[in-house]
Amino acid sequence: MNDGLLEVGRITKPHGLNGEVSVDLWSDLTDRLDPGSVLETERGPLTVRTRRMHQGKHLVRFDGFTDRSGVETLRGIVLLGEPRDVPGMLWIHEMIGCDVQLTDGTPVGVVAAIEANPASDLCVLEDGRLIPLVFVVSYEANNKMVIDPPEGLLE
Repeated sequence: MNDGLLEVGRITKPHGLNGEVSVDLWSDLTDRLDPGSVLETERGPLTVRTRRMHQGKHLVRFDGFTDRSGVETLRGIVLLGEPRDVPGMLWIHEMIGCDVQLTDGTPVGVVAAIEANPASDLCVLEDGRLIPLVFVVSYEANNKMVIDPPEGLLE
């Protein structure tokens, strides 16, 4: 269904009585929630009417939804958006499957997943080893990741 679209957030719950919902945005690209933006969902497109911040959360009103009972049906819906090219930004979908090597060219493994972690997101290798992304020194999308980990991290 997603036709190359990326998961960019999730509608968590209604907020108030006038059709607003709380949205967890999984991206630093907050303009995805600007008024007029269109996000795809499993139920079809949603157009952002308004967005405001409240206690660190994005509160969004979508076209066609004017009350709490209407937006209750949106609870848990994943929001999809077009991939964007942002120089220097690491994208999860471009890291999965990358070959990982040390700065001297020694192969380390292949990226199986990226796991959220408060200190630094973690690169999960196919063999289960974890590498904090802060140790990535260079990166070629969909190809190769070079890391410079501290002594003992990979043992």
